[in-house]
Amino acid sequence: MPRYALRRLEGALLTVTDEQKQRKILIADDDDGVRNVLHDLLTDEGYCVTEVRSGTEVLTKIAGGNGYDLLLMDVRMPGIDGLEVLERLQKNNSDLGVIMITAHATSSVAIRAMQMGAFDQLRKPFEVDEVLVTVQRYFEHQELASKVKTLESQSFDPRDRMIGSGPAMQRIYKTIGRIAGSDATVLVTGETGTGKELVANVIHAHSSRRTGPPMVRVNCAALPDTLLESELFGHEKGAFTSAVSQRKGRFELANKSTIFLDEVGELSLTAQKKLLRVLQEGEFERVGGTATMKVDVRVITATNRDIEEEVRKGNFREDLYYRLNVINIHMPSLRERREDIPLLIEHFLDKYRYSPSSPPSQISEEAINKLIAYDWPGNVRQLENEMQRAVVLSQGKVITSELLSLEPGTAALAIDIASAVRERRTLAQVLRDVECTMLTEALRQHDGDHAVAADRLGLSTRAFAAKLKELGIE
Repeated sequence: MPRYALRRLEGALLTVTDEQKQRKILIADDDDGVRNVLHDLLTDEGYCVTEVRSGTEVLTKIAGGNGYDLLLMDVRMPGIDGLEVLERLQKNNSDLGVIMITAHATSSVAIRAMQMGAFDQLRKPFEVDEVLVTVQRYFEHQELASKVKTLESQSFDPRDRMIGSGPAMQRIYKTIGRIAGSDATVLVTGETGTGKELVANVIHAHSSRRTGPPMVRVNCAALPDTLLESELFGHEKGAFTSAVSQRKGRFELANKSTIFLDEVGELSLTAQKKLLRVLQEGEFERVGGTATMKVDVRVITATNRDIEEEVRKGNFREDLYYRLNVINIHMPSLRERREDIPLLIEHFLDKYRYSPSSPPSQISEEAINKLIAYDWPGNVRQLENEMQRAVVLSQGKVITSELLSLEPGTAALAIDIASAVRERRTLAQVLRDVECTMLTEALRQHDGDHAVAADRLGLSTRAFAAKLKELGIE
């Protein structure tokens, strides 16, 4: 059994109130050690505690009308497991608060538990302070907490599931479970490559109200203003020169479903105004038409920009920002959740097998440590590409650190073309940045050897030296 730290929060959770003495907590776990720790801990805090070992006993105790206020329950138990108990409680419209305990905090388990009404989760091994805070938080918010809508269990392609069991991802799973069944707009923020579109996919897949077609995706950065209105709202025949027939827009196609507006921070102020209307009124007219179209669409947006900063600069409408940011989900960068890198490596090695009949490639401990230490400027997307490349180079065998193309501290070159054009940067300026980066990186990789660096870039030594002087690189 794992060790649980027996310590208390200073100045908190130490006073036992009369109300607290009256609260009855049911603990369900087939691990005697876990039950004993929780029983002693909660009894010391003044709660009235009962223990059981299985899901069947949980249902029997609840059916006996013992009036429990809170259930702490393990996910995996013999016979009826914790999720099935939770499902039965929900079907019976039980208002019993439930905190799940699990040693296997996968995204599917976390999301499903929150969807079925669990207040929170405790992951083994847990700190006792975490238990006390979670239990107290439940009772503090019991009267204010919103009822969580029952959502049908969804099956996902394992190649597209969210990967990660660290605290940051657990918070995201819980948020998705709580909000997926609502119609609230969601703004997903985070750096490029963190998986913002995947969040939108999971929210849509778990939304039982969205009974229409598959989620409709729109890359706002790829739509110029001249085409945006037609793409989003459609047009009538003859509305403009190339409108040879009527066309439905993306919002109309997404009726009864979800529309995902990626890179919404790239929209011009004119486009933002048009988007605001459909969010406020739920209606629009096709270009060249007079009939008002009404739609029922759940809107999820994503951006890698700091929208609040863009609002302050006057580049993004404040009223639109508040319309989009009802629910905010921030995807952390990969360097902020390094504990998930081994899980992601395992996932990508299984996804990118050398051949359909090959087993997943193995990877050395040294290579894993190198991947964990890297800063990942391209985030999960970059890690995925790296693993796919390494599988090919290793021919499906063991991936060693020599097969990895990464160097700790190396930054990837990324050019935001849309921003460069919007900021009126010239082609010459962008190309100059590329040349500076490539020359500097070539020198770094070859320990300042001009001849070798020049050869790698396909330049003569003289041309290389001339470029260094032209660009002011020492």
